[in-house]
Amino acid sequence: MEAVRDQAVVVTGAGGGIGAALARRFAAEGARVVVNDLDAAKAARTAQEIGAVAVPGDASAIVPAAREALGGAVDIFCANAGVGTGGGPEAPDEDWALAWDVNVMAHVRAARELLPGWLARGSGRFVSTVSAAGLLTMVDAAPYSVTKHGAYAFAEWLSLTYRHRGIDVHAICPQGVRTDMLAATGAAGDLVLTPTAVEPSDVADALFAAMHEGRFLVLPHPEVAGYYTARAAEPDRWLGGMNHLQRKLEQAEGRDAR
Repeated sequence: MEAVRDQAVVVTGAGGGIGAALARRFAAEGARVVVNDLDAAKAARTAQEIGAVAVPGDASAIVPAAREALGGAVDIFCANAGVGTGGGPEAPDEDWALAWDVNVMAHVRAARELLPGWLARGSGRFVSTVSAAGLLTMVDAAPYSVTKHGAYAFAEWLSLTYRHRGIDVHAICPQGVRTDMLAATGAAGDLVLTPTAVEPSDVADALFAAMHEGRFLVLPHPEVAGYYTARAAEPDRWLGGMNHLQRKLEQAEGRDAR
């Protein structure tokens, strides 16, 4: 994709999974890439593989160091790092706070750093790895679902606020992707996500197609559009279907599903 050749790109959470796939694709298309991950060894491994620069650390505070590593500017920022916190209201406050900080506030902090320069020059691209959970929901994972809704809402707000000033925004909303995060979802993931899971490279392909077409919403699972429409048009019917999945999960785990 000629549009990204020589562009300065940052991908957070790129030590593996979707982030590594995005970093590989940008590098293959000729971009100059910074690979960020909280795990320094994973960041270094991905960076070495693709000829990129590793800048490990907290994704919330990575922009200044990444900008320096890229020679002073960032053209494309992929806010990909995320945590898959499960449970419901009973989940500890620490779990809710972590999900909010990584899944939402890391995006806000990155945008806060990037926007002044982007608006001054009239261009920039912000890519949010959200989840289909941000459009729909995910059983047995309230902190994840709620904060991914927040990540989607923030990406949407960025797009509607700045698109006339040259800022492109994309929200990636896959269902199951064959990553370590999917493996950690247990019975809920096995029931809802694993049967239709795609490869991380498929997510990268979907992003590049959306970039080429100028689309905000990136759906590696196209059927999510139909679910999203049904959710809006017939919320009670949609909630009934999701509750059916919840009961199946409880039965599979031997919980009281009354």
